[in-house]
Amino acid sequence: MARTIAKDHDHKRTQILKAAAKVFAEEGFDRASMTKLAKECGISKANIYHYYDSKDAILYDILDSYLSSLRDRILAVDTEGLSPQDRLRRVLREILRAYQGADHEHQVQISALSALPEEQQDQMRAYQRDMVKFMGQCLHDLAPDVFSAHPEKLRGATMSVYGMLNWYFMWNSGAEEQERDDYANLVCDLTLHGVPGL
Repeated sequence: MARTIAKDHDHKRTQILKAAAKVFAEEGFDRASMTKLAKECGISKANIYHYYDSKDAILYDILDSYLSSLRDRILAVDTEGLSPQDRLRRVLREILRAYQGADHEHQVQISALSALPEEQQDQMRAYQRDMVKFMGQCLHDLAPDVFSAHPEKLRGATMSVYGMLNWYFMWNSGAEEQERDDYANLVCDLTLHGVPGL
């Protein structure tokens, strides 16, 4: 007889992923043990193995869940009818809001992505490329003539904007939504007008 899935299966899986992200971020993926993970989750090691057969499987699920949901949320931002300037402002605000509460997942992305098999890394990078492409289109629409004449500048501009957002995310992880919105506006104004425009 097949084993039935518990009613709280998805909730328990999410709990394991959140706890594992914290342990992997603080201990490092290589040094983190399933024993430590079980302790952080407040469940037995055997219970974790009911959901995941290895630490590698947990890492994959952390990054796949985090990056796919981040990508989906950013690409789903409603910008219909907005000017390119207002579109950028709304997208930047949504990115910083999406980062809220994801400190550990973001740190795991930075420090442990390379521990995945190459095929799985490619899948994670595809999510990242989708977000970079979307931001690049937002910036291109601000100055189509400039970026059409100098397409090599678009990637640098795109990664610079992400760099500013990620700096804030790494150093102001406890920021509330209004603080995030204020910084998103600053990045937008800086991108649109440069320092004199601030």
